[in-house]
Amino acid sequence: MCLMMEAGDHDGCVLVAPQNFSMVENGIYRSSFPKPEHFGFLTALNLRSIIYLCPEPYPEESLKFFEANNIKLFQFAIESQKDPPTPIPEDTVLAALKVLVDVRNHPILIHCKAGKHRTGCLVGCLRKVQNWCWSSVLEEYQKYAGLKCRQRDMKCIETFDTVRLSQCLLSIMYPYLGYGPNRKRLLYEEENVQTPQATNV
Repeated sequence: MCLMMEAGDHDGCVLVAPQNFSMVENGIYRSSFPKPEHFGFLTALNLRSIIYLCPEPYPEESLKFFEANNIKLFQFAIESQKDPPTPIPEDTVLAALKVLVDVRNHPILIHCKAGKHRTGCLVGCLRKVQNWCWSSVLEEYQKYAGLKCRQRDMKCIETFDTVRLSQCLLSIMYPYLGYGPNRKRLLYEEENVQTPQATNV
């Protein structure tokens, strides 16, 4: 995906988005692994945070870009598909969702390698929290996974217990009141953005 920015924003240059880039919700995006040629595009998104769903370390060049742009990196080490497939740990998905629904981390980008399976799994669990019907959740997952839908991912989404996330949110310092432009603001002043560094879970 290419995006032409208006003159004055990025001098009219064409910005290249990572593959499988899309907006999930207001302030929430998804994509494949962003490379240096995508840095201009990420800058245009004014990201505060990135959720990375792979166990491999992030390239040093990317970490320097995040630091320069005050982008905080949250890393959740979900292994890729194995044979036989191993279940995705629900605790890891739950921890990633807690970061995702915290509006203090928005705008936020979710990605794995291809932006298909692990990313699709996390987005699917988010949709369950949003009370989407199963057919719509599955349709969105299949849209990005293409012909390579994984039973492991769909099982993770289907069995994810949304009550656990609701219980966790009770311990957060602000009330969780939904997504999109109608969500209410925090009840306290935002904290200063700290120097970003990878947070491993």
